Amino acid sequence: MYRIAVCDDDIQMRVFLRSAIEETKAACTVEEFSNGAELLRSEGEYDILFLDIDMPVVDGIKAAKRIRQKDRKVKIIYVTGYPDYMQRSFSVHPFSFLIKPVEKEAVIRQLKEAFLYSREEEDAVSLRLETTQGMEEIAPADLYYLEYQSRKLRLVMKHGERMIRGKISEFSERLAPYGFASPHKSFIVNLYHVKSIRGYEIRMMNGDQVPLSQKRSVEFRGLLGKYQADRL
Repeated sequence: MYRIAVCDDDIQMRVFLRSAIEETKAACTVEEFSNGAELLRSEGEYDILFLDIDMPVVDGIKAAKRIRQKDRKVKIIYVTGYPDYMQRSFSVHPFSFLIKPVEKEAVIRQLKEAFLYSREEEDAVSLRLETTQGMEEIAPADLYYLEYQSRKLRLVMKHGERMIRGKISEFSERLAPYGFASPHKSFIVNLYHVKSIRGYEIRMMNGDQVPLSQKRSVEFRGLLGKYQADRL
């Protein structure tokens, strides 16, 4: 799920941007702020930030500099009516600019591009896990699924299997941001590698079959459908 913030002193612009975000149908949360000071006080962490430049109290340039001190990954999309400010903002490495008046299609286009870059970054992420063979770096994108077996988790990957100690609930929460979901109390699957669902069986891209519990069927199918739609 993407975390998005909108910071603009114009309430109509905030409403407009929220509407554009909602039109993408992406799984996300949206928080609104009327100036840079409010944004900084929130101490929130975001994937995408729509940021006005000319605002009272703390402007968008100063706010972005403070944010960049602790967050190098957030994609800052400046929304401004003053093109001359663009050069001043280069030091905070913005993702893009939208010049007011803004068309909704332009906002949606920038959002989809930001989503694409975010997914590519997720694919490059690796988890440091202690397996029975020692500490290893494992990319979530390489995982097909995890299965709980006798107080251990079996990791089925593109290039073999590993065993790690841990609770399935802990890893379900840890892997959720990377597109994983739990169709059964003993399994966590990578939604990207789901090939099909037939009845209460999930067929993975590697040919394995994972059980889908009747109790979790509706929720899991909904998560899978949402995930696939977001990747279009």
